[in-house]
Amino acid sequence: MDVPVNAEVMVKRKRKKKVLWVRVLLLTFIILIAAAAFTAYELYRKVLTSNVVSSVTDDPYLYIPSNASFEEVCRILSQKGLVRNINTFIWVAEKKNYPGLVKSGRYKIEGGMSNNELINLLRSGEQEPIRLSYQNIRTLEELAGRVAKQIEADSLSLIELLRDESFTLRYGFNRNELLAMFIPNTYEFYWDTSSKEFFERMAREYKSFWTAERKKKAQHLRLNQTEVTTLASIVQAEQTIRPDERPRVAGLYINRIKKGMRLESDPTVIYALNDFTIKRVLNEDRSVDSPYNTYKFKGLPPGPINIPDISSIDAVLNYEKHDYLFMCAKEDFSGYHNFANNFRQHSVFAQRYRNELNKRKIYR
Repeated sequence: MDVPVNAEVMVKRKRKKKVLWVRVLLLTFIILIAAAAFTAYELYRKVLTSNVVSSVTDDPYLYIPSNASFEEVCRILSQKGLVRNINTFIWVAEKKNYPGLVKSGRYKIEGGMSNNELINLLRSGEQEPIRLSYQNIRTLEELAGRVAKQIEADSLSLIELLRDESFTLRYGFNRNELLAMFIPNTYEFYWDTSSKEFFERMAREYKSFWTAERKKKAQHLRLNQTEVTTLASIVQAEQTIRPDERPRVAGLYINRIKKGMRLESDPTVIYALNDFTIKRVLNEDRSVDSPYNTYKFKGLPPGPINIPDISSIDAVLNYEKHDYLFMCAKEDFSGYHNFANNFRQHSVFAQRYRNELNKRKIYR
């Protein structure tokens, strides 16, 4: 029996609708897969692909100041040109809650890092320490300037603290003596060290340096620790380029102290005049009215005339025993000195040196 025409049409229509639905579902599935793939790619691109420029190796450190905001971190990254796309960095940072976890410090950035790697580093606070050092320092101002170039604390905050005697007296030093607290060496610091933290660390290093053995040697000299450092500063100023001669120079000044003689050290006069360009001290200079002028006043000056290094301090503590009372730079400009135990021989050496100064036209 034949199927009615209208029934056949209905079957065909149902088949078409079914095919259409299948096609719609298939298209929807394809769209969803494509959207998921695009979303995954975008997520991968923002989170895991390289966003730190490869040329960061030329200057691999990112410095984040104390109390910096997330906006300031973004500004620093943009100004230094460390990231290719700051917007993807911000997007990932917000997802990882970094804006609320900013930590100051000095961070070593590797070229090719992803946003995820960079943010994990910054969130961790695992900054790269610095190796802070200072040598050949004459004044507190010079010390502040040298240190400020290596840590976050600026020279003004450092010098204000160093000049605050109510603060330094807590550690047993007045302003004249304060240079004695600093022991030149290479120290490991975090960059975001404050001026107070720097001072406190140096106080601990000072206590560590002055071992029981060094203290005992100072007592044998009948000098306290600051006096040893003050004498060491004179020894170092007298012998800047030949450290092997420092124990002999130290022995000479200890001999003069024991005999109650004035030290008569030219570097103390230069310090008193506050003119470190002087290469030749004149007789008129030696009349300057200053407690640092050891031609005019007996004993040690009120404090160090520089920050002596460890070899100079140990040269005093382990001074060479001899009977020398006078010394004069050798006329060959080798950096060594002629030593004498009497003024007559010293005068001969001094005249030779003066003649050579005149020959080389060094008058000041």
